[in-house]
Amino acid sequence: MASVQNHETLEGQLEHVTFHSPESGFSVVKLKVPGRSELVMATGALAGVHVGETIRCTGAWAVHPRFGQQFRIASYETLVPATAAGLQRYLASGLIRGVGPVTARRMIECFGTEIVRVIEEEPERLCEVPRMGRRKIEQIRAAWAKHKEIQNVMVFLQGHGITPAFAVKIYKQYSNASIATVQDNPYQLADDIWGIGFKTADKIARALGLPADSPARIRAGITHTVSKFTDQGHVFAFEEDLLVAAAELLAVEIEQTASGLEAQIADRKLVAEKILPAVEGNSVARNAIYLPSLHAAEHALARRIAEIARFRPAVTVPAAEGALQAVTARQEVPLSPEQLDAVRTALTSGILVLTGGPGTGKSTTCNTILAAFEELGRTVVLASPTGRAAKRLTELTGRPARTIHRLLEFDPQTMGFKRGPDSQLAGDVFVFDEVSMLDLVLANSVVRALPAGAQLLLVGDCDQLPSVGPGSVLRDLLASGAVPSCRLTRIFRQAQGSLIVTNAHRINRGEFPLLLPPTAAHRQENAFFLEEVEPEGIVRTILDLVTRRLPARGYSQGDLQVLCPMNRGSAGAAALNVALQQAVNPSRPGDAIAPGPARLRSGDRVIQLKNNYQQEVYNGDVGSIVSVDLEEQRLEVAYPDKTVEYDFADTDELALAYALSVHKAQGSEYPVVIVPLTTQHFPMLQRNLLYTAITRARRLLILVGSQKATAIAVKNGRMLDRNTQLADLLAKNRARDLP
Repeated sequence: MASVQNHETLEGQLEHVTFHSPESGFSVVKLKVPGRSELVMATGALAGVHVGETIRCTGAWAVHPRFGQQFRIASYETLVPATAAGLQRYLASGLIRGVGPVTARRMIECFGTEIVRVIEEEPERLCEVPRMGRRKIEQIRAAWAKHKEIQNVMVFLQGHGITPAFAVKIYKQYSNASIATVQDNPYQLADDIWGIGFKTADKIARALGLPADSPARIRAGITHTVSKFTDQGHVFAFEEDLLVAAAELLAVEIEQTASGLEAQIADRKLVAEKILPAVEGNSVARNAIYLPSLHAAEHALARRIAEIARFRPAVTVPAAEGALQAVTARQEVPLSPEQLDAVRTALTSGILVLTGGPGTGKSTTCNTILAAFEELGRTVVLASPTGRAAKRLTELTGRPARTIHRLLEFDPQTMGFKRGPDSQLAGDVFVFDEVSMLDLVLANSVVRALPAGAQLLLVGDCDQLPSVGPGSVLRDLLASGAVPSCRLTRIFRQAQGSLIVTNAHRINRGEFPLLLPPTAAHRQENAFFLEEVEPEGIVRTILDLVTRRLPARGYSQGDLQVLCPMNRGSAGAAALNVALQQAVNPSRPGDAIAPGPARLRSGDRVIQLKNNYQQEVYNGDVGSIVSVDLEEQRLEVAYPDKTVEYDFADTDELALAYALSVHKAQGSEYPVVIVPLTTQHFPMLQRNLLYTAITRARRLLILVGSQKATAIAVKNGRMLDRNTQLADLLAKNRARDLP
């Protein structure tokens, strides 16, 4: 769309509603503006507006390539029409249930322009209108009161800097209590409404006159700061770190944040626990501050894992050995000694953690374990954290796999799982893949739903990036020493010929990868390096690869995925998405383009940014836009297993996916992976990030960037420690069980 012109105020009578979404409030309307011969098309989030009303809008003009000039509404207020004709149309518009054109005409004939005052101040006088009964009078009075309440809420919210789109969400959440909620505790908005964070709520609070040192502000800031720690993967924050960070955020003294913390703990909004070292003398005990849900989840997970680890299955060693021999006799490739040990342990233990890098036979070992359990007559259930990972698990095992959310039957009404201690899963053996992605809360939900006597196999690569959510479950299980585990290390001969596998292991050992240029001499290789020092050169090279060189070698656009260490920077995922969209799916005259900075259009590859339980699409799901409907103000996205419809106001849940961050690619594989490496990405150049990016490639890997940036990533083997207590809790449970 054309660039926005200067802001101005526009006042006109609402003549027609072309489109209105009750969910988001987004509307396309036509206004009759004095001095203009043609109706004006206006778009924006409008709540409770009706034909016949006069609207005073603040906004800006823009030109749509298909529909021409439009007025984009930033804020608005409604004005009751001043003329009898306007009032008649206003009342007949559907504003009041039970009042149609005939009743509206009678009301105006009886009271003229005084009708609004009569409804508000003397509703009993409506009995003077012919054929107006008591029941209809009560309907009119109630409907008018509700309409006025909506308008009052919208005026109040917009008057305190809240955009119409957020105002609609606030009214949908709190209804008539919206003003009282915002006035009483504006920080509640950050907890209840997606898209409103602490900073937005704080801005509203300050506009309402709440002082900087208000106890309510400090307490909200404390809890927000703990949440920020969890956003970084920590399960808790150490008290001293929390107080400093909160004081900096709120611009108050540490003594004030300390008082706020005490109040939050007293009200059980936060939990404090003195953490003692697993081995005496290792460290000094420190005070850990938890969100209550994470404190409960960590302790519950440790207890349940300890129970599973103590369980001894009824499978005897001879029976396990017989099943193993029967399965391996049917396999063409013999297992290594460490693989055989893993199978035996899985069959005879309550739990096994199986880990290993690419080419070490993790999939073969897992398939053998599954076949052996089936040989023993055990029912096996498979699941993974994401849809893409579940699909890959199905392909690798030849057995059906589900996402964990589907396995546990997520209920959008309660925002919880139907499966749990009171409604346990059915099955004997439960296999979960890509466990490096499993965060603390989801891991706890999994083990809570397992039936008594179930055996558990957790499969993952502990050298990959940790989960996006809080916790470090896989690494903690391995570090605890309290859970049977097997790490596969031998690289099999067929994998040794893959430069992708070779480089992944070299990087994991801290060795520089083999960087081969794509020359005729290296035609048979599957991993290449294209030297580009400047970010602009990296972008040009990637665009050339995607649009010309790789398609010439027979790769389709669906085969290609760019994975970036960071979103920011001129060679980051955000900038590359804009460039790749224009190169791969350029805008053409007449294209329908959804509003928003991404300018989404049909054919674009997109990624879901948040869990949408109503639509059953989840953070990280990737699909393609198949249609954009400007009249109905919605678009459709085709995912691998379904097509989902989005209102334009909800497209902030979507982002372009031509380029993804490495974190977003966890649990997925792609035929071709292109990785930009520039010193611009210095904060994220870490060994495990580069290792994770490389291991996403199935057929071809291309690194584009500088050797200096590559060296920085390879040398930086320090994994950011996460504040967790799971390993210590498991170790202490095991110590109590020892004779």
